[in-house]
Amino acid sequence: MIDDKDPADFLIRHLHTGGSGLQQKIDELVAVSAGQSKNSSLYREMILNVVRMAQADRDHWDAKIMLQTIAELEQAFARLEQFKRRRKVTVFGSARTPIDHQMYALARDMGRALADYDFMTITGAGNGIMGAAHEGAGLDNSLGFNITLPFEQRSNAIVHNTDHDLSFRFFFLRKLFFVKEADALVLCPGGFGTLDETLEVLTLIQTGKSPVVPVILLDLPDGSYWDGLLAFFKGQMCDEGYILEADFNLMTLARSPDQAMREILNFYSNYHSSRWMNGRYLLRMYRPLTAQALEQINDTFGDICKEGSFRKSPPTDIDPDEPELKSMHCLEFNFNGRHQGRLRALIDFINQTENLESPDIA
Repeated sequence: MIDDKDPADFLIRHLHTGGSGLQQKIDELVAVSAGQSKNSSLYREMILNVVRMAQADRDHWDAKIMLQTIAELEQAFARLEQFKRRRKVTVFGSARTPIDHQMYALARDMGRALADYDFMTITGAGNGIMGAAHEGAGLDNSLGFNITLPFEQRSNAIVHNTDHDLSFRFFFLRKLFFVKEADALVLCPGGFGTLDETLEVLTLIQTGKSPVVPVILLDLPDGSYWDGLLAFFKGQMCDEGYILEADFNLMTLARSPDQAMREILNFYSNYHSSRWMNGRYLLRMYRPLTAQALEQINDTFGDICKEGSFRKSPPTDIDPDEPELKSMHCLEFNFNGRHQGRLRALIDFINQTENLESPDIA
């Protein structure tokens, strides 16, 4: 029996009639479920979108896609909450790499190096490079994003049937979390899937759809896998004007896990994270820049500003979404949003010790 006193039951009854009290009941449902949450307006829009779809009575397959998408997102958010404040690195590579291959040993060493510095290793949960990275990292430092396929697809022995093993039906959602959760990405040799992931990651960062993070092309000391791709990027894309020379700042070729690890640690030595706020771009830093460094930034990187100049911001409470970061210093500017390769060069600049105030001054 449907009870009009229950907001959810009221929605069911008035879904197709468009009753005048529908908006009010949606507000009541959100209030009952979320209380005074700062996300209340977002939850309201989510419900309205579902209601609109129900009113239009879409195709059955469309409805199933929407249901599964929402369910998978909610489940992934809930599971990953327990790992929220841990740095993570996504490692891509072939599932077909045999255990006795040099690249398997390299990936295992990469996972071990990440764990030594308290980074979690994310992979697609398969074997080969993925299993090797998890083997090196160990369960406590591993996350596997498995894909559910029509044939049996079991995750590797390290994460299988644990809280560190997440399954996805849709590749696009799995890819979303590969990038969303990553503070860096390490790409090892592989097949079509690895190249697809490589180009998608670079595209997302180049277009500003994903924050700038270290993208490391890892190969053996005498390997040539990435050399051929980089030569193609230079000769067929950069020289023809399809990408910018500065876009090469978005990726780094590494010949060992130690070199890859240094790249990641250097990237986060002073830089912490970035975000947009009130139309301005903020680079969060552990230590502030010297006056001379700020002057040099304005002279060297002015081309990435739409207008105005760079300015330092002291620690402040202006970031209500992440109050735990209120001690961070910031570099603010009106970023044009286009030159991500130049932005990466700027991050490298603010990581150089000689450009920072001494700790006793900061």
